[in-house]
Amino acid sequence: MLSSFLSLLLGIFAYRNYSTEKKYNNALSREKQRSEDLLLNILPAEVAEELKDNGVAAARHFENVTVLFTDFVNFTHASERMSPQQLIDELHFCFKAFDGIIGKHNIEKIKTIGDSYLAVSGLPAANANHAENVIDAALEINAFMNQRRQEIGEAAFEMRTGIHSGSVVAGIVGVKKFSYDIWGDTVNTAARMEQTSEPGKINISQTTYELVRNKFRCTYRGEVEAKNKGLLKMYFVEQ
Repeated sequence: MLSSFLSLLLGIFAYRNYSTEKKYNNALSREKQRSEDLLLNILPAEVAEELKDNGVAAARHFENVTVLFTDFVNFTHASERMSPQQLIDELHFCFKAFDGIIGKHNIEKIKTIGDSYLAVSGLPAANANHAENVIDAALEINAFMNQRRQEIGEAAFEMRTGIHSGSVVAGIVGVKKFSYDIWGDTVNTAARMEQTSEPGKINISQTTYELVRNKFRCTYRGEVEAKNKGLLKMYFVEQ
């Protein structure tokens, strides 16, 4: 009788220990998944894996990528017509849509800079269709912005888009609030394409045009003066 009772007690203790350990492991697994999801929200998957395995992620040079820049026109003036919360809500609504669109086109979001949006195709994995993918995404983003204007009228932002193809260096910078970023003349030229674009237009460089000339209809703009770049050949993508 006593031995049966002791066996029962041992069984109860063993079950409680197993149940407690299982709950602990489940909680640990959930926290680990949250941490990994957060890391993947900041870094490309390949870079996140390298960082987890080695504690560092080496900077890399990518020879063939296409960079996308968007910027809202007269953003300061537009923001004066909104409350701070309305402004943030509208930015979030637009950038959330952009995130969804570029995700469908094999494009890596790099960051937002105020009201600008920076993304790139062709890294961290090479992609032969990097220029085509970016223009497809830019056309879809423009369509979204046009729809937004139909929905809320003049409260919607107007947007310029610039695209350029070439090489970049990519890597992680910082220790606190670190970020994955890209550098190089290609990034600067893409920014100039955006700055010399027009509201509602997708402005691409000669280099990008040569990559997509057989896939998209484009209108040659001639040589346009770009800050610190001189005269550059530019094209508008027909929509």
